[in-house]
Amino acid sequence: MTASEAPAAPRTRLGALVQFALLAGPLLSMLDSSIVNVAVSPIAAELDAPIATVQWAVSGYLLALGIGLAATSYLARRFGTLPVYLTSVAAFTAASLLCALAPTAELLVAARVLQGLAGAPMVPLAMSMLLGSGGGARSMSPVAGIMLFLGPALGPSLGGVLIGVWGWRAIFLINIPIGVAAAISTRRIPRSLAPSRQPGTRFDIVGWLLLAAGLATLLFGAGNSETGGWNTPETWLSVIAGFALLGGYAAWAWRSAHPIVDLTLVTRLPAVLSLVLCAFASVVTYAAIFLLPVFMQTAQGYSALAAGAALLPQGVLTGLSLAFGPKLLTRLSVRMTVALGFALLTAASVALLAIDLATPLWVTSLVLACRAASIGLVISPLLAVMLRGVDDARLADANTLFSIWQRIAGSIGIAVIVTLFTQSAITSGPVAALHDAATALIALSGIALVGALFLPRGRYQALAAA
Repeated sequence: MTASEAPAAPRTRLGALVQFALLAGPLLSMLDSSIVNVAVSPIAAELDAPIATVQWAVSGYLLALGIGLAATSYLARRFGTLPVYLTSVAAFTAASLLCALAPTAELLVAARVLQGLAGAPMVPLAMSMLLGSGGGARSMSPVAGIMLFLGPALGPSLGGVLIGVWGWRAIFLINIPIGVAAAISTRRIPRSLAPSRQPGTRFDIVGWLLLAAGLATLLFGAGNSETGGWNTPETWLSVIAGFALLGGYAAWAWRSAHPIVDLTLVTRLPAVLSLVLCAFASVVTYAAIFLLPVFMQTAQGYSALAAGAALLPQGVLTGLSLAFGPKLLTRLSVRMTVALGFALLTAASVALLAIDLATPLWVTSLVLACRAASIGLVISPLLAVMLRGVDDARLADANTLFSIWQRIAGSIGIAVIVTLFTQSAITSGPVAALHDAATALIALSGIALVGALFLPRGRYQALAAA
């Protein structure tokens, strides 16, 4: 038996309350990154504020998210993964209450900044503990997969429903009981899942400033492009400055003895390739489930509730594919498993070209569900490749790096696809716009399919660990 096929370390069984504690916070954080987009106009009307001011409730969250992500690894090492996670959930919940009670647009923006800062650590730290529970398997649970690949896209649809029924403050009030329950439930998380804190950890102030500024400006530019387009100076200057600052951080991190985020985790070619392919999967997945609810509501005339319901089967199949996909394919190599997943994603994306104004809702839902079935064949093996050889003490670093990369790739990729859709809709109509976006997604998944052929040949039996 080769090293790559060595048996996985035993998996820690997590009860329902523990899984809820580890997933509720990140889900709220990811939902809130997009849920406010549909509330800008109602907020501006009720608070009697300019749209430009209220728009900072979206931009301020993204800026703060970048700053918070940059400090996550240090905070986990210095104070411990579990204490930082609990503090993050509690602070995010408190900030949600401040958002719901905000009497002015300026106070709402300030509360959203606090929300972004508090919410940033939740996804990477929760993933660290969830993946740590898998022992050597480093495989993702079905519910975690739903959180990562459906949560952000559900934001606009869920927001539309809540605003239509209870008003815009409901999109923040709904966080409070869930956040309180999640904070209480953290008491059930086994301490063995969280690495011990390292009190002597040094804070890399230069690295943090470079990484935080780079992430904040890049996320701001990508978010601004969806509303202001790529032609505005604040968009392209922010994106250029963001990439320049991130390049500066990379140069600094290679020379630093204690970088704020350890980039040596991705010095192996397979790890780099897995990150790139995860980015392709994220863009192809997110973009479709971001655009189709918009198409269903604006072009086909469906309600926000109906559009949101159409996404639910995809969530179920995402979970099932993450749970059973790798187990069914343990005889195949990582290369063939991921290639098969991208082949299915490409084929299912072709079906988007058949959607038009008369397409029934159930057909659109079926197309999305078929695309979701490929996710488990792609993400679990890629995570195994990226995290191979990473011990529990460095999981926070690895998952922070994964979250940063996912945010960058997802934000830029989706912004480009949304811009393509928007411009095409103006000149050719919504159906042609959807088909143009679908063609781009087919091309991206096809490129990823070719890239998957360069993954390792070996099998990772740990993926099948129960």
